Amino acid sequence: MSKSGGRKMIKKLTEKVDHSSKLRTNVLAGMASSAPPLGSQLGQRNINIANFCKDFNQRTINMKEGIPLPCRVKVHSDRSYNLVIHNPPATYYLKQAAGIQTGRMKKGEVAGKITLKHLYEIAKIKSEDPPLALLSLKDICNMMVGIARSCGIEIVREIDPEEYKEFLKNRKEEIAKYREELRLAKESKMLRTN
Repeated sequence: MSKSGGRKMIKKLTEKVDHSSKLRTNVLAGMASSAPPLGSQLGQRNINIANFCKDFNQRTINMKEGIPLPCRVKVHSDRSYNLVIHNPPATYYLKQAAGIQTGRMKKGEVAGKITLKHLYEIAKIKSEDPPLALLSLKDICNMMVGIARSCGIEIVREIDPEEYKEFLKNRKEEIAKYREELRLAKESKMLRTN
């Protein structure tokens, strides 16, 4: 037998190594569509986009529409895939508990407040995610404290509802003022470039 014939047999016996990486993306619950960026990400990996969207939307039918869900997609050589859907990100839960839409806009700003009980409940939910399965609840709580701090959410023991309502009202006014400043700055910049 020739050398090249032996090499061909060896190549046939060894399995192909899969060098493709997992697709890691956030998809809104019940709202997967073939539009970019999801469609182009799936298309690059030769996944049937229509089947993926149908599968994802079917699996998230019992969730509130529009919740961001981190997804991990492992693509096989026969164009099939494994779809793993995690719980929403910690920032989503923290903002929902604080009753805010956006986090802090400036360094040192307090965007919202949550209680220790909110933090503990969010940590319990996040402990079900596979990436955090090996961490203790205490470690997850410490991680949530760091995430809350980066979002500008203050953690307190108790919240007075009336005082917090006033705080949110003032914050809403500050956000509107800040956005107006940004819009004016953008317009003045556009006028300078013309």
